[in-house]
Amino acid sequence: MSSLSPLQQSYERRLARVTTYLHEHLDQPLDLQQLADLACMSLYHWHRIYQGVHGESVIATVKRLRLQKAAALLLRSDLRISQIAAQVGYPNLQSFTRTFSQSYGLPPARFRRQGVTMTLATTAPELAAYPVSICEINAIPVLQLAHRGSYMGISQSFDLLNSHAGARGWMNAETRWLGVFLDDPAVTPEAELRSFACLSLPPGWQDVAEAPFTQQSLAAGKYAVLRYQGPYSAMQAVYQWFCGQWLPASGLEAADAPPFEDYLNNPRCTAPADLLTDIYLPLR
Repeated sequence: MSSLSPLQQSYERRLARVTTYLHEHLDQPLDLQQLADLACMSLYHWHRIYQGVHGESVIATVKRLRLQKAAALLLRSDLRISQIAAQVGYPNLQSFTRTFSQSYGLPPARFRRQGVTMTLATTAPELAAYPVSICEINAIPVLQLAHRGSYMGISQSFDLLNSHAGARGWMNAETRWLGVFLDDPAVTPEAELRSFACLSLPPGWQDVAEAPFTQQSLAAGKYAVLRYQGPYSAMQAVYQWFCGQWLPASGLEAADAPPFEDYLNNPRCTAPADLLTDIYLPLR
């Protein structure tokens, strides 16, 4: 449980300002000088520090975040594709279409039409639409950061959590990245959605959290676990099938606790179509 020097803590705070700014200004051109000024670091060096902390360049971060937001808007809004492109910083529709197609394997218009059906037949009556297993798990101690608003916006909390834990040497090959989602986006206004970005901690770690981070444990018990492959933006339909079709047909009953997600690969270096997520549904 390493502690940081005052200088390391200063670096962390300054890079957190950059992370927050990037998430809130995806529609604006990337200005490296402005980001260096936000970090209060030299233009010649700050980006190397950012890449060392986050494991990707700031250009890669912005591209990933822009396309994640675009995918969510394509599936969950009626905005024209040109409007979505502008909202995520691509005033040139051709450039947006080309970049989106390279990352998601489909052009935006086709992704909008097939983004859900390519991963889920929502009316499928059979229980094999997605693999589901039943297991018992031990409690999972986690470090967490709260997020409020669109579930797709939780990436900001994950980025801040990654920076905080990575700087302290709290991550290793056994670390798990997890998301806890308290509300149903189908019935809860987007601005009121509550969630937590989490990473697992070794057993026995106590009192390592510093505000705004907190420690918690994901409950031990019996769970149904669904393995999903595909972009995070299309997962709402997966939940609808899991809870609306699989659960009633299974003869099992959900416990009074929220589901959580276990992310099995890294979105920084994995194509959206190849992302693997285990969805844990607590059972009585």
